[in-house]
Amino acid sequence: MEIRKAKEQDLSEILKLYAEARTFMQKTGNGSQWGTTYPPVEQVEADIREGKSYVCEAEGIIAGVFYFSEGPDPDYAKIYEGSWIGNENYHIMHRVAAPGRVKGAGSFCIRWCAKHSGGDLRIDTHRNNLPMQHVLEKNGFQRCGIIHLANGDERIAYEFLENSRSTGIE
Repeated sequence: MEIRKAKEQDLSEILKLYAEARTFMQKTGNGSQWGTTYPPVEQVEADIREGKSYVCEAEGIIAGVFYFSEGPDPDYAKIYEGSWIGNENYHIMHRVAAPGRVKGAGSFCIRWCAKHSGGDLRIDTHRNNLPMQHVLEKNGFQRCGIIHLANGDERIAYEFLENSRSTGIE
């Protein structure tokens, strides 16, 4: 597997990945996190234009997609029922979709971001997104507390801090 920046010509395949991920989320009890339309096409196009959308290619297909950028993220300014373990120099990962086209693509994307984050990576997920929580914890992330998105929605906040735990990330 390899990671590369998404290109405009990847848009239709990326949108299919997000649709597959929404279906998976609905089937696993997490129908409300992304609903039936998140992320909107305009957001995906902006992510690509800004050079912050990445795809995971494996076996000749796009197996995953995610947003990766340097922080800070305004949604992470306040954390409740816990605290961040790193400092203000962190990267963020959002809009992760690896709906099972290639086994292990989600973990591969997460490990790639951890490796390229400068040692501090933050991500959040919905309380009902048990598969994502499992993947994050399996890859060395620590649950830090609760954050609230700009629209008021609650998310569980996770952070990977290099050398804070033995992770096997190389």
